[in-house]
Amino acid sequence: MPTYAYRCRECTGTFEVNRPMSESSTPAPCPEGHTDTVKLLTTVSLTGSASAPMPQGGGCCGGACGCGN
Repeated sequence: MPTYAYRCRECTGTFEVNRPMSESSTPAPCPEGHTDTVKLLTTVSLTGSASAPMPQGGGCCGGACGCGN
């Protein structure tokens, strides 16, 4: 389930809410009970194993597109 970050405009606190994507635009009150909150833009971090091999090729003429080059 995705985690969404919010900031309260009244107390300036930040908080996170776990909810389904279907409820991503639903307003979220802050833990202090204030309702004037705004959803923050967050980035997604993708991590992998350090022992995993790095991908080779890919892209056009790197072998993945099937052009034969």
